[in-house]
Amino acid sequence: MGPGGVEPPTAETPGGGPPLDPVGGSGDVSGTGGTGATAGSPGTPGSGGGPSGAGGAGAPGAEQGSGDNAADGGVKAGSCRGFENGTGITDDEITIANVSDISGPVPGIFESAQQATQAYVAYFNATGDICGRSLKLLTLDSRSDAGADQQAYARACDQAFAVVGSVSAFDSGGARTAEDCGIPDLRSYSVTGDRTACTTCFAAYAVKPNLVPNAMPQYWAKKAPQAVKAVGMFYVNVGASAENAKNFRAGWEANGWDVKVFKPIDTAEFNYAPYVQEMKDAGVKLVNYTGPYQFTIRLQQAMKQQGFEPEVFLQDATIYDERYVAEAGDLADGSFAYIQTALYDDFSIPEMKLYRSWLQQIDPGATPTTYGVYAWSAARLFVEHAVALGGGLDRQSLVSRLQGTRDWTGNGIHAPQQVGAERTANCAAIIQLDSGAWRKVSPGKYLCGAMTDTGLGG
Repeated sequence: MGPGGVEPPTAETPGGGPPLDPVGGSGDVSGTGGTGATAGSPGTPGSGGGPSGAGGAGAPGAEQGSGDNAADGGVKAGSCRGFENGTGITDDEITIANVSDISGPVPGIFESAQQATQAYVAYFNATGDICGRSLKLLTLDSRSDAGADQQAYARACDQAFAVVGSVSAFDSGGARTAEDCGIPDLRSYSVTGDRTACTTCFAAYAVKPNLVPNAMPQYWAKKAPQAVKAVGMFYVNVGASAENAKNFRAGWEANGWDVKVFKPIDTAEFNYAPYVQEMKDAGVKLVNYTGPYQFTIRLQQAMKQQGFEPEVFLQDATIYDERYVAEAGDLADGSFAYIQTALYDDFSIPEMKLYRSWLQQIDPGATPTTYGVYAWSAARLFVEHAVALGGGLDRQSLVSRLQGTRDWTGNGIHAPQQVGAERTANCAAIIQLDSGAWRKVSPGKYLCGAMTDTGLGG
């Protein structure tokens, strides 16, 4: 998780949609035909052409799935007998909200989560409905701020049936509000202990901070035994990053690492030279950074300027992003990342093709990210449960079904996730950037193993 940045906030929604209001609402969007488009526009790519979203076979050129990859997952639809409208549900529509950091220190940092949620809404509306109701997406901006997250969830509680695909660096802000109003909150990522403790909150990628997977640090302990004995760890000094970084350090040191330098870096910091000098003085051989890829580039620039070449430069999935590769150039080559998704160009996985195709339908040129993958997955999980519940769909019944969700992979698009248990995933893959292209260097599909409980809470 790596929120942070230095650019001034923006008041635009993803893709140049209508302005956001003070709590970040851009109004209702259907996810049909482009960011900010209104629902049911006949002839618009991705539009269903009417309230049910059943006006055609989908957007021209968009991938279409069947069976498990169909928009409803091929689940047996529940009987619509007894279906009752309620908060966020009318005779024609079911409103879901997405609450993500769009403005803030790094404008658009989790824009990809809203884009992916919108893409799934477009996919579903183009092919089906839930007891005659299409989906409508309400986009809200948590602005990289706990207070804004809380305000957005207060609005979602009043206007939406559920919240889907969200991600925020300060996701503790809306946790109590979501639980108190009973709204199902099926997030892309959860990043704080407060969010995972929320009884109505779940995530396609949950993080229980005190549970740290062993497989990734053990891989490096075998692959680079000398490097892990001299580690420099840095993290962006905002949101959940400090809590998570302390747990990472404890978990990794329990698996044989020795962290010589451990420092936060403020979002307003431009001079990274002192951090590099400290690593040089400490004889650091493995550098780990957790934060936005924009700041990763600053750190790597400072390393190059001072002639510091560690044996390993390692980051989380934040840098598995086409924009990092394009903006970092030669600096990025050789970098490693640990990821919990399939490779974005692995089109042998039908679900990845669907995600990439519908992402382009709603925002041509948008790039896939780990946040987008998990938001798409969260939207699929919501739809499958909602369709199966049929006339029994209400907030409480949806929460009950989410509590029982285990080993969810979003049809193979990511590592198995224990959605109901809200536990950190115990699997990861290691990839490396080689001549501008990412390739997997760890064996098998994922490295999986036991977890370390750091005892630090969360």
